[in-house]
Amino acid sequence: MSVDALRGFDMFWIVGAAGLARALDGMGDSAFLEGVAHQLRHPSWEGFTFYDLIFPLFIFIVGVSLVFSLSRTIETEGGGVALRRIFRRSVLLYAIGIFYAGGFANSIEDIRWVGVLQRIALCYFFAGLLFCYFKPKILAGICASLIAGYWVLMTFVPVPGIGTASYDEGLNLANYLDELLLPGRLHRETWDPEGILSTLPAIATCLLGIFAGRLLRDRTVAPSRKTVLLFTWGAAGLAFGYLWSLQFPLNKHIWTSSFVLVTGGYSALLLGLFYQVIDVWGYRRWSLPFVWIGMNAITIYLAHNLVNFGAIARRFAGGDVRDLLNAQVQGLGDLLVALIALALSFLLCWFLYRKKIFLRL
Repeated sequence: MSVDALRGFDMFWIVGAAGLARALDGMGDSAFLEGVAHQLRHPSWEGFTFYDLIFPLFIFIVGVSLVFSLSRTIETEGGGVALRRIFRRSVLLYAIGIFYAGGFANSIEDIRWVGVLQRIALCYFFAGLLFCYFKPKILAGICASLIAGYWVLMTFVPVPGIGTASYDEGLNLANYLDELLLPGRLHRETWDPEGILSTLPAIATCLLGIFAGRLLRDRTVAPSRKTVLLFTWGAAGLAFGYLWSLQFPLNKHIWTSSFVLVTGGYSALLLGLFYQVIDVWGYRRWSLPFVWIGMNAITIYLAHNLVNFGAIARRFAGGDVRDLLNAQVQGLGDLLVALIALALSFLLCWFLYRKKIFLRL
């Protein structure tokens, strides 16, 4: 249950952080509110905020979840069925990602072939295959190789037409390969934050989730010991990641190796916290709204692409209601609209959960 709740906690910020940040921006010159709003936005290039954790946390959880689903499939139906499931789910998720980005609404040159869901599909595909074929020690070696190898490529390989290797925007190897090789529409015109080369360390993020999933599934390890190990791994990831960031800066846009370790560390700490509170201590009721979202994560993600929850929320608290509240407290009306939009998301997920309707790939 802790995994579903953590996934829902993550999706809560995916669908609601942008609206909350806009509302908080309009609530005056409070240093506290400005600080919260800052944490709900991505840095323009280098740096790290809470919002930067959301996407890698989801990929980490994908790794945790696939341990349970694929292990069960292998045990009951065999490895061949597991491989077919990996392939089917990856293709479907990749196709949904293209649809999410606009699909074939415009010309073929306007299709965005890479994106959030496409990266999740690729991470799931490669991490799932590796999980099926290799033992933990080899997986650890592959994970370390992806993290270290990416650093080597970004640090020592000269960028054609530019010169010495760089981490700067538009001047690094990852951005160069995106412009050279990626067809269709790129999110940043000449490069994409979910581009080709930076998918390699993202796969490593998913592998870190697999290690955590294997730990949770291991019945020979006591629950309290699992929590300690997750906290230990998380602290180690933060220490090494922040230390490495002195040379290889934290950067979500190119998914730097230090970013992998830092976000992996925070993800392990959050998983350990949720596991201890929900599964070990049994305090579950507070987490039910997050479970509703976590059980239908892709559904609510697509719903926010197809349905304007903000427009619906304004029908309840827009116009004069919002203006009146804004006149009383600057930005309060906008904050209420954002909160109602989030409440509608919870309501939809609660309805689907109650009716036992779950989108499965």
